[in-house]
Amino acid sequence: MTSRLGFCLSLLVLLTANLFAQARGGRSSGTTGTTRRTTPSLPSNPQRTLFLTGHVVVDDGTPVTDPVAIQTNCRGQLRTRGYSDAKGYFSIELGGTSQTATEMASSDASESLQMPMRGSTRFVTNEWQGCQLQGNLAGFTSQLLELETKVQDMGPNDVGKIVLHRMEQVAGFTISATSAAAPSKAKKNYEKGVEQFKKGKLDDAEKKLAEATTVYPNYAVAWVELGRVQVQKHNNPEAKTSFQHAISADAKLITPYEELARLALNEKDWPQLDAVTDKLLELNPVSFPEYWYYNAAANYYLQRSHDCEESARRGLRVDSQHRIPKLELLLAAVLSDRHSYQEAAQHMKNFANSLPPGAESDDAQKKVHQLEQLSAKAEVAR
Repeated sequence: MTSRLGFCLSLLVLLTANLFAQARGGRSSGTTGTTRRTTPSLPSNPQRTLFLTGHVVVDDGTPVTDPVAIQTNCRGQLRTRGYSDAKGYFSIELGGTSQTATEMASSDASESLQMPMRGSTRFVTNEWQGCQLQGNLAGFTSQLLELETKVQDMGPNDVGKIVLHRMEQVAGFTISATSAAAPSKAKKNYEKGVEQFKKGKLDDAEKKLAEATTVYPNYAVAWVELGRVQVQKHNNPEAKTSFQHAISADAKLITPYEELARLALNEKDWPQLDAVTDKLLELNPVSFPEYWYYNAAANYYLQRSHDCEESARRGLRVDSQHRIPKLELLLAAVLSDRHSYQEAAQHMKNFANSLPPGAESDDAQKKVHQLEQLSAKAEVAR
């Protein structure tokens, strides 16, 4: 029985899955935030819906050009409610009485009391007791706003500013300091280009974004969007050049490294995937467990066992929410290759337990059994 147990083929199939989108909360690579700063109309049943508006800012004044996930944190239970727009503004909708009670059922929600509001309108404000509102952007910590103090009525509630603070151990971010210095003409071309990109008008988008970078060559985020348009037009060589221009303009901007990693993965260019993710993780080792996975996988295919294991273990350490269970699979693979079957079986079991019932889960359970058999044989042989 081969010690590799078909891992290589399994990993290749999993690598080509759309993990990039999953790990970043489903963010589209061709947008910079879609939520507009508007006041939505109230639904027919105002008792069940609450609207919040606000503004995400960075403590040092850097413009927020990347979408920030707006999350509720109810006694440790995180839920993303929406995203900020390209200027940091957001407008989100929270479920009212019945939805919130369901979400918090495991957190003593039954203790919530119904409190009468003006007239005949009521809202269970105590259901937001112990809940906080926060922003989530890689490389930053967020100010926490107590929801109970912000929910005052059934109409739109302006929660004010959510302030983001840079993590001290992080050097790379998904927003660029160069954006603040962009002249107004470049900004207008950039915004128009992004708008055209969202509409699928790729030629118009490319033209406007190219004009933005011509007016302001250090416009890193414009170079990134230009590269994304070029990827959509199947012009990868020019896209790579645009992403390199973005890095030249702002070497601490994470986004162009992400895009180059995506291209390297699609092309199965393992040396390039290793090099790009190495740099990305050097800039930010704490916010991107998915790139520890891709870095480990690149090293696996390059037959660098030690580097693969180190990256997989570091990825598991930073993946506090267990969003990338494939790290367990990858570590099981490299440990199996070096005949550390007992530990490999445990990581394979962790991976199998993360899967829903189905063919993939059945296959993972078979590999667990195989590894346990190999571990038992190895013990007998000692």
